[in-house]
Amino acid sequence: MFSLEGITKSIDRWLNSTFHPTLALLLEFLIVGLCAITLFAVLGLVLVLMERKVSAYMQIRRGPNRVGPGGSLQTVADTIKLTMKEGLTPDGADKFLFNLAPFVVLTVAMLVLAPIAFAKGFQLWDINIGVLYISAVSSVSIIGILMAGWASNNKYSLLGAMRSGAQIVSYELSAGLSIISMVVLTGSLQISDIIASQQNGWWIFKGHIPAIIAFVIFIIAVTAETNRAPFDLAEAESELTAGFHTEYSGMKFALFFLAEYVNIFIVCAIGATLFFGGWMPLHIGNWTGFNHIMDYIPSSIWFLGKTFFLIFLIMWFRWTFPRLRIDQLLNLEWKYLFPISMFNLLLITVMAIMGWHF
Repeated sequence: MFSLEGITKSIDRWLNSTFHPTLALLLEFLIVGLCAITLFAVLGLVLVLMERKVSAYMQIRRGPNRVGPGGSLQTVADTIKLTMKEGLTPDGADKFLFNLAPFVVLTVAMLVLAPIAFAKGFQLWDINIGVLYISAVSSVSIIGILMAGWASNNKYSLLGAMRSGAQIVSYELSAGLSIISMVVLTGSLQISDIIASQQNGWWIFKGHIPAIIAFVIFIIAVTAETNRAPFDLAEAESELTAGFHTEYSGMKFALFFLAEYVNIFIVCAIGATLFFGGWMPLHIGNWTGFNHIMDYIPSSIWFLGKTFFLIFLIMWFRWTFPRLRIDQLLNLEWKYLFPISMFNLLLITVMAIMGWHF
């Protein structure tokens, strides 16, 4: 199978043979940090353009088509515009917290990126509690959102932040239970073990109907956690102007905007890893010939293909369903998704103990 593992190992060997081990380690940290920042910038450009093109397709229009070939440089022009905008701070705002909030949200997104396996042997940190780490660290982003809403000294920002807090805390339960369901099936919290357990078939197929139910609940819950339509009550333009980032402009607004799209990529990458095998090709039991052909497709292509399919699914939701009211949003979680998730977890536990999965 083709992989990026050889590239990372050759860089590691060259650095350790050229520099002192401590300096080589520091240089590796620097390279990883620069790669992460570059990935964030590229993801922001690609996903915003994808959002616009998908929405245009859903509404039977062309979308961006003036700047660059087929409008491909429109997001680059928007980025240049945002960097040139003046960053304003309201007079009554808590300046320290107001300026800190965007960096908190973006830093959390960068930390969550660490355990995700982008390809075979291409992973920043294969920690043995990878799934727990992702669930725990991603929860910290709500602090940045509440900080932004409160520090802005604006009633619309505060309302948006409080809505976002209630929404994220509620839907984290269902998302967490869906993740635990897959952990029960694999018997490990480590990302590499979860991917390896799908070598003879992805869990979305091997786990029967309970795995499909867990996936549906997961994709609904993470859509709400990332404040995406139809769960975008925290940024409801018709009610709250722009929600918790109403008072932000320039690069500070761009950081919030970037963090939203990076978080979409991260939750879809987690979904692709848990339910669709991550970078693992499509293998079917003992079909040796078919499995061998699938191995010729690079693992990075498998991972990105699955992840961007889930991103397209989340973008599809935005142009299909109307926005819910706040009471409907919370009722959906506490009256439906949470009880179904609990029952489904119990069902998957029994299935794992009895060995009823493929």
